Amino acid sequence: MSLYEGETDLKTARVHHDEQIIRHLQRLVGRPIGVNLEPVDPLAHMNETRTVVPEGRTASIKTLREVERLGFNFVCLTGNPGSGVTNEQISENVKLAKSLFSGLVIAGKMHGSGVNESVVSLESVESFLDAGADVILVPAVGTVPGFRDEQLCEIVDFAHKKHALVMSTIGTSQEGSGAHFIENIAIRNKICGVDIQHMGDAAWGIETPLENIFALSKALRGISHTIERMARSINR
Repeated sequence: MSLYEGETDLKTARVHHDEQIIRHLQRLVGRPIGVNLEPVDPLAHMNETRTVVPEGRTASIKTLREVERLGFNFVCLTGNPGSGVTNEQISENVKLAKSLFSGLVIAGKMHGSGVNESVVSLESVESFLDAGADVILVPAVGTVPGFRDEQLCEIVDFAHKKHALVMSTIGTSQEGSGAHFIENIAIRNKICGVDIQHMGDAAWGIETPLENIFALSKALRGISHTIERMARSINR
């Protein structure tokens, strides 16, 4: 066997291993497994120092095809701090994702991404929906300064009329705040009609504290459904 053939076999084995990891997670969790990609706009007007996003985390034809090949259930098009992601670029990548990816497409920003524009607006939500987004991502009320309950209610009503879902997100390091705060956020955003609640990973830099996930779940659906969900998969 030549060196070239050996390298090819190794690459094939790695690809197969990557695919199996996603399938294994889906079997163990019994829930959809997805991935974040960032639609970076290289021409964005920045109001802070730009953070370079590695190619594998950016939204592109290459990465979206890879997301499809690996069998993910959804892709989330969003922007981390300083990434240079714009709402216009998110909209363009929603269209691209809908042409290359068979799963659900989530679109929106949960906080600023270093660019000189509003984090969320009804106009940007409308552009995401027109592009084909299945789920609209917005900041949770109580996280981004100035984003009010009535604005969220307006966005939720608009998205639901377009047959889309809305996910409110805690991504401003407040996922590490106390359980009382988390419960307050959960109820306020549920009153506004959101369908999904997200919590970020900035609390310890790697994940949300378990007790806050538990508090969020109890506030949203009560202890019985929380325990049921925790015990649902028989494969773990």
